[in-house]
Amino acid sequence: MNHLLTFYEKIIFTNPLETGIPEAVAKLALLNDYSALRAWREHLGLTQAEVASRLGISQAAYSQHENSQTLRKSTRIKIATALGINSAQLDF
Repeated sequence: MNHLLTFYEKIIFTNPLETGIPEAVAKLALLNDYSALRAWREHLGLTQAEVASRLGISQAAYSQHENSQTLRKSTRIKIATALGINSAQLDF
């Protein structure tokens, strides 16, 4: 629950234009308790297999990233690039 509260506070107390996170992505994450990665992936209409293919890894490996609480900076950048977003947009 603490994760949701922190996420909610970020959405409420930051300007969405500064974060660059579309309302639809924020709602997906908040209402479904999704990670930022999953919310972005679903918002973009991609499957785990499609993102994994873009990264050159297996679907299972990508799933582990999507369910991880922390990602290395280099991994975050690679995944953001595969999704076509800025890595800072995964920081919520």
